[in-house]
Amino acid sequence: MTKPTRQRRVILAASALLGLACAPLAALPATAAPDGSGVVINEAYLSGGSAGAIYDHKFVELYNPTDAAIALDGMSLQYRSATGDGATSNLVELTGEIDAQGYYLVTGGSNGDTGDAMTGVNVAAEGSLDPSGTKGTLLLVDGTEKVSPAVGDIVGTEGIVDALGYGSSNTFEGEAAVPPGSNQDVRSNVRTGGVDTDNNTDDFTLTAEITPQGTGDITVGEDDAEQGGEEPTGPSQELSIAEIQGDSWESPVKKEAATTTGVVTAAYPTGGFDGFYLQTAGTGGDVDAASHTASDGIFVYTDTIPVTVEIGDAVTVNGIVDEYYGLTQIRVTSDNDITVDENSDAVAPEPATITFPDTDAGRELFEGMLIAPQSDYTVTEVYEANRYGEIALAASTTPLVNPTVKGLPGTPAYDAEVARAEAEAVTLDDASTVDYTNSSNSNTPLPYLSLENPVRVGAAVTFTDSVVLDYRFSVWKFQPTHVVTGDTEQPVAFENTREAAPQDVGGDVKLGTFNVLNYFATTGDQRSGCTYYTDRDGNPITVRDSSAAGCQVRGAASQQNLERQQAKIVVAINALDADVVSLEEIENSLAAGKGDRDDALGVLVDALNDAAGSDIWAFVPSPKALPKNEDVIRTAFIYKPATVELVGDAQILIGSDAFDNAREPDAQAFKPAGGDADDTFVVVSNHLKSKGSAEECTGKDDDDENCDNGEGVGGFNGDRTRQAEALVAFADEFASRHDTDKVFLVGDFNSYAAEDPITTILNAGYVDQGAKTGEYTYNYGGAVGSLDYIFASPAADATVTGQDIWNINSVESVALEYSRHNYNVTDLYAPDVYRASDHDPMLVGIATSAGDGDGTDDGDDDGGADAGEPVPVDDSDLTADVEGGISVPSTLVRGETYSVTVEGEISAAVAVWLHSDPVLLSDGYVEVTGDGTVTVTVPAEAPLGEHRVAVVTESGDVVGWQAVTVTDAGATASGDLPWTGTEALPLLIVALLLMALGGVVLVARRRRMS
Repeated sequence: MTKPTRQRRVILAASALLGLACAPLAALPATAAPDGSGVVINEAYLSGGSAGAIYDHKFVELYNPTDAAIALDGMSLQYRSATGDGATSNLVELTGEIDAQGYYLVTGGSNGDTGDAMTGVNVAAEGSLDPSGTKGTLLLVDGTEKVSPAVGDIVGTEGIVDALGYGSSNTFEGEAAVPPGSNQDVRSNVRTGGVDTDNNTDDFTLTAEITPQGTGDITVGEDDAEQGGEEPTGPSQELSIAEIQGDSWESPVKKEAATTTGVVTAAYPTGGFDGFYLQTAGTGGDVDAASHTASDGIFVYTDTIPVTVEIGDAVTVNGIVDEYYGLTQIRVTSDNDITVDENSDAVAPEPATITFPDTDAGRELFEGMLIAPQSDYTVTEVYEANRYGEIALAASTTPLVNPTVKGLPGTPAYDAEVARAEAEAVTLDDASTVDYTNSSNSNTPLPYLSLENPVRVGAAVTFTDSVVLDYRFSVWKFQPTHVVTGDTEQPVAFENTREAAPQDVGGDVKLGTFNVLNYFATTGDQRSGCTYYTDRDGNPITVRDSSAAGCQVRGAASQQNLERQQAKIVVAINALDADVVSLEEIENSLAAGKGDRDDALGVLVDALNDAAGSDIWAFVPSPKALPKNEDVIRTAFIYKPATVELVGDAQILIGSDAFDNAREPDAQAFKPAGGDADDTFVVVSNHLKSKGSAEECTGKDDDDENCDNGEGVGGFNGDRTRQAEALVAFADEFASRHDTDKVFLVGDFNSYAAEDPITTILNAGYVDQGAKTGEYTYNYGGAVGSLDYIFASPAADATVTGQDIWNINSVESVALEYSRHNYNVTDLYAPDVYRASDHDPMLVGIATSAGDGDGTDDGDDDGGADAGEPVPVDDSDLTADVEGGISVPSTLVRGETYSVTVEGEISAAVAVWLHSDPVLLSDGYVEVTGDGTVTVTVPAEAPLGEHRVAVVTESGDVVGWQAVTVTDAGATASGDLPWTGTEALPLLIVALLLMALGGVVLVARRRRMS
């Protein structure tokens, strides 16, 4: 068992004194104690065995905050899944007693072999306790039978002594606690000081200080690697920093006492790092990475000893060498171990001018050194800037891409994105452990973020000062040399990539889609039972739990907050300048207790017209036939009657089992105002089932296509695929009744481009308009990808004149949302278009016979090309000197869709051909996207056998070619397997991107807590 944290050492010392003074003669029985006077769940570590884990088994620690021992006989620890509403699935009977102010340790299952053993275990439950690492509910029960608690807040439930709901769980005390980002985010949820306020969010904090404590005599697991904090194995030895660091992942003198000298390059007297960086005098500068064999910098951890050294001081330190979650450091135990040489003439280190090494081994050689980052860096995530002051970067000119945008797990395209993330991901930190969402820190201005100088995904980064290459909790970071806040100098500048309006898409009619982020005209304070997220003054801002009895609304807590939300949405929709807009995540007013389903829709349209100065907008009325048991959010249409008119009534798909857990598609036919019936087009608005809230795949026989295997596809992939199939059939039927073959499928499909729901739609003949832009609508887990789409049938695609994704939301910090108003002393809310939602709107232009558009899909300035019909080159042009330059799976299947990766910068439009009998694979001449790819589809009649795929510019230049084999669907062939929308993939449980992004890159925010 590891030593407890400083906070827990205080608790243990107090318990020893109180135990002697107040120990009872017999243990008292355990009872439910809503006032916190009974046993509580104190810590839940649920990533045991995962990559980066410190222990190889999961555990739950109980704590007795009282002054008397409590008997646990007849009690049990139980677990229920995040979505469960019946009996619990795991049950472990408890025995013995828990001492006054003592601990009781229950270990459970394991996710793998990583991590050390635990001692002091009271109950080794193994697979009998195997909770999800990211969502679920743990229950301490007075009884040994499985319980079936109600969904929602269960405070005061008879027989339940304590509960911890976390993540997206539907069962909790007060509100669910914040979960780790993934199984590779190896932090614990820890109760603060044993205090129980009956609110999981308030009572539990994620921390990287994992401290299992128990009084049993059981040891569970085997040691994987010894942790820091050991006592030295011999007398101190004088060593250079490079000798301490060594040339491998761990120090060759780990656990030994060492004395070294250097110059302070970074000092952190505040902020929670509790230490400083030391580097050998005169090192750094123009370093030859090839001949550099060990780092010349190291972190000195001072723990409770005040940091009094300053940057530039020449210092000698004496301490214990250890590894703290992979960071080599010297741990000093006394202020006498730090000596400043006031008369030193040591030459200050120079920042090492290096590009970011693309391997862990290469980075290790510079760990702890002052560097001046060279080459290109691009912002790839800003979500955690609002909380931890972190900006995720990619060491390249473009953000990282979620891998299932490019291919399914196991495909070369998927693996390439995983490899890219591992090679390029690094985080710019603020040199502190401060959580700015904690009210105690809200008076400290947020670092990096401002209204004047926005930080956006996709923005280029310029380093204006040197930083330290740091490694903390499986994440490589650039640490400033001092703690950065909104009041201090920052070491970087960010490119401003904002666009005040979308690109001109041409056309006579413009069609858009906009997710309005839970726009509810019915505010929380108009309902009963709602709970709220509050600002730093305790004022309700947004609804926290819409599922509570009597609530049933999301969005703004009050009219004032609704006005803030509405101001952003209104200015953004009006600036989109569309004629028809599909809205997603707008209030279903019937579910909100109103008599009119369109009540909120009418409120929004009135606000749009007020802002426009005239009644330019109208909404499509809900049809009479509605599904039963609709969700609290819905899709809807607004339109400009001066430009388009309705053709018939709207229709919602009713009776499809595929949509039992999602919003049914909503279809409406339009035509130009006063126009010809031949110009009628159909738009179907969608919001498929989300990726979240599904159970994690366990690799057991009961796994199904809806579980989340952690590889990026998310949960409910099977349901979304069936929804896509039902959508295609519904759209066909609706369009047929309106005698048109021009159909647009729009909205939030909650799927990335290579996932089964999207390939189902593409295989039905629809054309992805967003793919022509090279842009994406969403950012998650440190990478970009589209969840929102406009798909056009072939006939509709022929009328499209251009398309644009307007990046005003997903690339901006959440700190700019109305929901974060007054969270921090620096209030970043403004009534503008930026961060009106978390999804970006999309727009296409449509040519009609009534207008002057030609329907030739000119694209926007960054999008599609219009170069006439592509012309193939001769086979003789595919010479050896142009072989390569592109990458595509070596085996292609008829009817399937692939990404072709083009090396280098290609500014011209290109066509992709299959030779020798030239068959066009691309959709005419297309632009290479920003991440260097072109999407192609192999025709069903493509010739079988060995061929060559060639990429050719519109001027006839061969960019490159690669040999491939074309097979029929279902055929077995050697080489790389293609990804498809219908094949049955094995569940590959490997450490791939959302593990790399979630754990190694961005989601994991493992920090040393002060």
